[in-house]
Amino acid sequence: MTHTTSTLYRILDANLDRAREGLRVVEEWCRLGLENAQLSAQCKQLRQELASWHHPMLRRARDTAHDPGTHLTHPQEATRTDVPTVVQANLCRVQEALRVLEEYSKIYDTQMAAACKQMRYQVYILDTQLQPHHRLQQLLDAPLYLVTSPSEQLVSVVEAALQGGLKLVQYREKQANDDQRLAIAQQLCQLCHQYQALFIVNDRIDIAVAVDADGVHLGQQDMTMAVARQMLGLGKLVGRSTTNPQEMERAIQEQADYIGVGPIYETPTKVGKAAVGHDYIRYANQHAPMPYYAIGGIDETNLGEVLAAGAQRVAVVRAIMNAPSPTQRVQQMLQQFPAPPASSESINVESR
Repeated sequence: MTHTTSTLYRILDANLDRAREGLRVVEEWCRLGLENAQLSAQCKQLRQELASWHHPMLRRARDTAHDPGTHLTHPQEATRTDVPTVVQANLCRVQEALRVLEEYSKIYDTQMAAACKQMRYQVYILDTQLQPHHRLQQLLDAPLYLVTSPSEQLVSVVEAALQGGLKLVQYREKQANDDQRLAIAQQLCQLCHQYQALFIVNDRIDIAVAVDADGVHLGQQDMTMAVARQMLGLGKLVGRSTTNPQEMERAIQEQADYIGVGPIYETPTKVGKAAVGHDYIRYANQHAPMPYYAIGGIDETNLGEVLAAGAQRVAVVRAIMNAPSPTQRVQQMLQQFPAPPASSESINVESR
């Protein structure tokens, strides 16, 4: 065997291993985390197809002891912040490995090259199918939701809140012109993603699309959820405000990813809306199949009452936006939650 041939075989062997290992990591989450038989089967089928190309002569060319790559690493590979990050990193690893296999197989076996090309496209589709699960898992893990109000220090307030551990932000702006809204939304979206937090846009689906936000939040007078999903594309979150059981039922029928429940207390952000009190929280506990956020006049002083009524998640505006230290306020409020709300919940989302 020539040196060039041996090198080719080592490249193919290494990337077959890399792709199969990455798929196994993703498959375990699909099988045991999401309990999704369809996605698990897709991963398994891809692994088995790759195994069919992993011929003994490629394995015999392996020389792990003299591979300089075994000692190379990067700080970002040393730790992972959460399950979605683990899954996404391994999907990227699989895609990169399949591209290497496709290119080098053009020398080794053109049929293998064609097969790897098709598998790469299948992994892209798998990646898209998993996006709703990733974002929903992040949503389940975010008990505190900041809905912004107009402020000259908006970006700095949001960043301070993110530094305190906030993982979910909604940009709400009713008065500014579109150029201003778009510019601020772009800043906030980048900032949230920098801190691995979800970024939601209130009402404006076009702005959410333009900045690649994680989703939109719709009021009762906004367009239908079906149209919103069509405009946003696969994998994005859509929430809906509700103030009574009838509005909640509509959101359930629309298959909202989450809902707002309130206003629990009277609030100037909802002029003319009567407070629904704790009764609506108890109703949501019994009837809402999706995550819900209690909202309306909630702050650090009454959060304990809201949690005692059964809410596991809350959305706030002034409690953080008007806080002397948004970082400390977020930390104080997060400490009042008894446990991560996702600990007793599972995700069951069909591909849209």
